[in-house]
Amino acid sequence: MAKLYFKYGAMGSSKTAQALITKYNYEENGLRVWLIKPSADIRDGVTVLRSRIGLQAQVEVISPDGDICRLFENSQKGACDVIIVDECQFMTPAQIDQLRSIVNDYNIPVMCFGLRTDFQTKLFPGSLRLMEVADTIQEIKTICDCGAKATVNARVSNGYIVTEGAQVVLGGNDSYIAMCHRCYIRGIREHKKIKLHGQN
Repeated sequence: MAKLYFKYGAMGSSKTAQALITKYNYEENGLRVWLIKPSADIRDGVTVLRSRIGLQAQVEVISPDGDICRLFENSQKGACDVIIVDECQFMTPAQIDQLRSIVNDYNIPVMCFGLRTDFQTKLFPGSLRLMEVADTIQEIKTICDCGAKATVNARVSNGYIVTEGAQVVLGGNDSYIAMCHRCYIRGIREHKKIKLHGQN
């Protein structure tokens, strides 16, 4: 039986790389992949999915009002063996339910890769729904600069952790850093200067 998978990790945990490697592995075995991402993710271009290590692929973009079941039935039914979703935290709860329906009704596995929580340690709506309905939930681990497991996606502006603002602000190593909760709280309390990766 097919399953709905939620594979989550903090920023920099190679989620997109794992999504693209998973796509490659399926295709190497002659299976057809429908690779999709939400339209909120435009960092690497509208129809490109690119990892930090340079892997990339063409991807179909889903708007917030897009009906994934309808898109699947119109263009992918009988034409794909697996669905891979990157940046799934930006999908709406209704779209997560649509992916769940595809698993149930068509026995197509769906693998969702994304963040669990935002820069305020609050669940994204798409991630919350996946925590509720996914068959398999797996953490993709990465580490804080202190060596502990990173669980927080800290947003940094002018060298300091930001705790207020819009939930969705796109960025990579220029705006975010994965931290353990202890370092995150210490950085806020002590108003510590945070050095982002890849910056001097």
